[in-house]
Amino acid sequence: MRKGFLIDMDGVIYRGGEMLPGADRVIATLRERDLPFLFLTNNSQRTRRDVATKLRRMGIDACEEDIYTCAMATARFLARQKPGGTAFVIGEGGLLQALHQNGYSIVDHDADYVVVGEGRTLTLEMMETAVRLILGGAKLVATNLDPNCPTQNNGVRPGCGAFVAMIESATGVKAFSVGKPSPIMMGGAGMELGVPSDDIVMIGDTMETDICGGVQMGYGTVLVLTGGTKTTDLAHFAYRPDYVLNGIGDLLEHPWLKETSPEAEPLCSGVSNYELSPTLP
Repeated sequence: MRKGFLIDMDGVIYRGGEMLPGADRVIATLRERDLPFLFLTNNSQRTRRDVATKLRRMGIDACEEDIYTCAMATARFLARQKPGGTAFVIGEGGLLQALHQNGYSIVDHDADYVVVGEGRTLTLEMMETAVRLILGGAKLVATNLDPNCPTQNNGVRPGCGAFVAMIESATGVKAFSVGKPSPIMMGGAGMELGVPSDDIVMIGDTMETDICGGVQMGYGTVLVLTGGTKTTDLAHFAYRPDYVLNGIGDLLEHPWLKETSPEAEPLCSGVSNYELSPTLP
C-alpha cells in the first residue's frame, strides 16, 4: 500500500541546529518513491517559509508546502469557528501570519479569542491583558500544551503549555488546545496527504504528543529514540508505538521505503519485549 508520512522535526530530523543521521536520505527517498509526507511541528514561532529555509540549510530538500505547523492548524480552526474574528495573541511571527492569512485581525481589546503560542516576547503586561480579556468573555485557545521547548544548546525553556497554565490559574478557564496530539491538527495534516488514514504513519520522538496523537487517529506510529523518549519510558504508557527505531535513518531499511517488498512486521510485540540496538547518543 502507498503510505503517507507525518514527520516530527526536533528530535527526529534534527537536534538543536544539527541534522540527525540519515534524515536527508530518508526525505530524498520519500520524494524518489513519490510518497507523500509533511513535516509537523508544535512550534508556532516560525512561518512555513522560515522552517523550510532552516531545513534546506541543513541539507534537507524542503519547501513551504511540506510544512504543517500548530499555528496553521490553530488559525484554520478559528477561521471555521468564527470567520473574520479577532484575537489577542501571545506569540510571534508564525502565529501572527497564520491568523492574518486566515482572515483574523489582531487586537488588544474586545477580542473574540486569546490565542497563546510560544516565544521569547512574553511580558507581564501581555499576561494581564489576556486575563482581563478572558474574564470579559474571550475564549482561551492554545496552539499546543507542550510545557517546554528545546533550545539550541540542548537545554529547555518554558513553552506554550507553561504560559497557558499561568492564564488558566489566574482565570479559572481551561484552554482549548489545537496542536499535537489534538485530532484537529493530526487529522488536518493527515487529510492533506491524500491517502486513507489506515495508510498514514506518524514518526516522532515524543510519546505524549507524536505517538499519542497518531494512536488516537488510528495512524501507524514510529517512535525514534533520538529525542525525548527512552526505551525505559515506554512501560509507563497505556499505548505503544507500532515500531521503534534508533533514529530516522533506520527507516531506510524498512519495507515502506522499498519499491517492492512485503508488508513489514512490527519491530516490537509489546512494551516488555522490545528488540533494539543501542540508542544513539
